[in-house]
Amino acid sequence: MSQATQKEPSKNEKTITPRAKDFSEWYLDIIAAADLADYAPVKGCMVIKPYGYAIWENIQKVLDAKFKQTGVKNAYFPLLIPQSYLQREAAHVEGFAPETAVVTEAGGKKLEEPLVIRPTSETIIYAMFAKWVQSYRDLPLLINQWANIVRWEMRTRLFLRTTEFLWQEGHTAHTTEKEADERALQMLDIYQDFANNYLAMPVFSGTKSEAEKFAGAVRTYCIEAMMQDGKALQAGTSHLLGQNFAKVFDLKFLNPEGVEDFAHNTSWGVSTRLIGGIIMTHSDDKGLVLPPKIAPIQVVVLPIWNNEDDKVNVLVVAEKVAAELQELNISVEIDRRDERFGVKTYEWEKKGVPVRIEIGPKDLAKEAVTVVRRDLDGKNSLPLGGLAQSIDDLLIEIQNNLFDRSRLFRDQHTFEVNNYDEFKEKIELGFVKAHWCGLPKCEEKIKEDTKATVRCLPFDAPVEPGKCIICGEGSSKRPIFAKSY
Repeated sequence: MSQATQKEPSKNEKTITPRAKDFSEWYLDIIAAADLADYAPVKGCMVIKPYGYAIWENIQKVLDAKFKQTGVKNAYFPLLIPQSYLQREAAHVEGFAPETAVVTEAGGKKLEEPLVIRPTSETIIYAMFAKWVQSYRDLPLLINQWANIVRWEMRTRLFLRTTEFLWQEGHTAHTTEKEADERALQMLDIYQDFANNYLAMPVFSGTKSEAEKFAGAVRTYCIEAMMQDGKALQAGTSHLLGQNFAKVFDLKFLNPEGVEDFAHNTSWGVSTRLIGGIIMTHSDDKGLVLPPKIAPIQVVVLPIWNNEDDKVNVLVVAEKVAAELQELNISVEIDRRDERFGVKTYEWEKKGVPVRIEIGPKDLAKEAVTVVRRDLDGKNSLPLGGLAQSIDDLLIEIQNNLFDRSRLFRDQHTFEVNNYDEFKEKIELGFVKAHWCGLPKCEEKIKEDTKATVRCLPFDAPVEPGKCIICGEGSSKRPIFAKSY
């Protein structure tokens, strides 16, 4: 195998559509090229392939540990929910009715009561909480489940919006609204930290408008990320539910004075759409780009040989390098396939592995290896001595570079405007901060005219006097508007 051999895509191999030409097609091409997912026989559903699922497993692993550090415990609740449960909370059923899938027949017989395939689990979970809680001593109750969800979406896209998807949903019960609100914000902080420091995905955090909040919530908190086409991705939400569901499901407790009261609830979740967010935040026209902290394979070692003697020598060194990396808890794979070098590099580039280490006879003669970063062009030679630590440092550098690069892009595509004409111009380019009076009619006009919505009112938004860009009424803060997925 020649170290200089390269590979061009064959005529029957689909190349990746450039982002500038068609962002939506580029996104789907990245998923196919990286072998992340495929379309299922049922319209709107997807099969998550091993490499894509490995990314989800890493997301699960990190978040699950963070949840448990705050006292949350995992449980599991049924997929099927009595239809009457969803109908008990008026805003909840109105919000989810168009998306529900309903089972009316089972075992060859018509069911006495239809069963809804869960679009979310507030109703079934709080019905169970009501059985488990009697006293303030039973609270707080902090539960999370990793599960699948079904929402009958009209327009679907792999990972971003599918009929069935995977997520985690946390649900808690508390003695006071203050404690519940603190929990909702605590979980949002975990999501923000995870997005920033693991996904290298900078986010704005804040509060949703009344029109955009979760059906049945008192308040919805969210994190919003900008994709490379300037659109917003809601990357995580945390809801203060108040006592709405507790009153419906009779979730009561006796306080220390012996007085009965309803519990205060929260719910919070992220889903497999985070994988879509990773793709659209970092990837390029060559393929997937993965942040090291979430990559299933952080380093791939490519042995290069021209004959059997070369093969033996380079494989010995490749094994040694891999073992040293594994000692530092770096996930590594050696590509031992008897395949052309160019074919291998092309495949691993598409899969977004952060670091590629090439080891050939020329490298061994110099007691070095060739190192290629996925986030930057070019190659570097690094000595074999101390290589594992050098690669460990390099992975941190790549992680930070991806975050800094994404944050710079977001900041360059976030605009402050003071009138509606300017708003309509800038909303095509990214996020817009604009004064809004808070009235639903002005929010709806903006949505009708531009398809942009209030993504969030950032927690750190400065208080400043201004006028609503629609009606001219007074406004004290600028929410973030954007088109979204």
